[in-house]
Amino acid sequence: MKTNLFEAINLLASEKEIDKEILLEALDAAIVSAYKKNFNSKTNVRVEMDEEKETMKVYSRKNVVEDVQNEDLEISLEEAKELDINYEIGDVVEQEVTPRNFGRIAAQNAKQVVTQRVREAERDVIYDGFIDRVDDIMTGKVQRMDARNLYVHLGKIEGKLPLNEIMPTENYKVHDRIKVYVTKVEKTSKGPQIYLSRTHPGLLKRLFEMEVPEIYDGIVEIKSVAREAGDRSKISVFAEDEEIDPVGSCVGQRGQRVQAIVDELQGEKIDIVHWSEDPVVYISNALSPSRVTDVLVNEEENATTVIVPDNQLSLAIGKRGQNARLAAKLTGWKIDIKSESDAEELGLFGAEQPTDLDHEMGSVDFEEE
Repeated sequence: MKTNLFEAINLLASEKEIDKEILLEALDAAIVSAYKKNFNSKTNVRVEMDEEKETMKVYSRKNVVEDVQNEDLEISLEEAKELDINYEIGDVVEQEVTPRNFGRIAAQNAKQVVTQRVREAERDVIYDGFIDRVDDIMTGKVQRMDARNLYVHLGKIEGKLPLNEIMPTENYKVHDRIKVYVTKVEKTSKGPQIYLSRTHPGLLKRLFEMEVPEIYDGIVEIKSVAREAGDRSKISVFAEDEEIDPVGSCVGQRGQRVQAIVDELQGEKIDIVHWSEDPVVYISNALSPSRVTDVLVNEEENATTVIVPDNQLSLAIGKRGQNARLAAKLTGWKIDIKSESDAEELGLFGAEQPTDLDHEMGSVDFEEE
């Protein structure tokens, strides 16, 4: 039985970038199903495909038994030996049962099965291509939108960007190009689902990796990110080499590197601070741009009391508590901020304490001018 199915399989595999073996397996299953359905057969059958000769043959398979219970699946030892004297109990007898004109019937039945398998294989290819992009940035184009999501075209598939994952300062239209952060890739009955974000802290981290060669090369390390998307973020950085200024590397000459990130994030303010293993220094840096007088550490409760000059209290806390809140997220420490006056009344601060703690590790507060 000759057929042009092999040519079609090769073409499909090439066009859809699908492993040909996957399609051949689907074709095999389709032919078996077509034979049983069209010839009312309950016998086990095997398909033998020869790509070089472009032929397919169908063989029935029956187990050799002493006492036949099911003629569709079994054959007696006596009948088997009439075919070949060497057959024994437990062997499998195969006989060709390829019907005439079976190629046309097989092709008709195979089309639907193979088409379904192609669709599934395409979904698998897309999923495999995107699963490695989780926690990465992609660039796409806004394709459409509804009441809950923007749908971003990412090449072979649309990604879903929920409206609550867009910064308040942003407003996109169809056909706008957009950088998005891939948060999750899932397999579903409708195919792969790609979930995106513009508010995730990972977006800020990846933008710095793209913009700052020292981070990409591992010379400067991002230790932590705290973000309130569209408003303000803090990022702590560190370099093993003491001759490298990690904060300066991120800022760039005349602020060009961080400015590019600020522009991408629609003017979001970014504080870049130097990470330190010393919580006193680290927390002082994290509360930039305010000056810190002292930091009292309670390691058992993972909490700190930060003392600041009276005229720095509002700046340290920030608008609606934002500066203190971001610093706490960045460092992982609970932070209670008190003015020098209040601290002195509570006996936490006095003349013997040093004033105006030196931010020896440095920090930069950057925002779009």
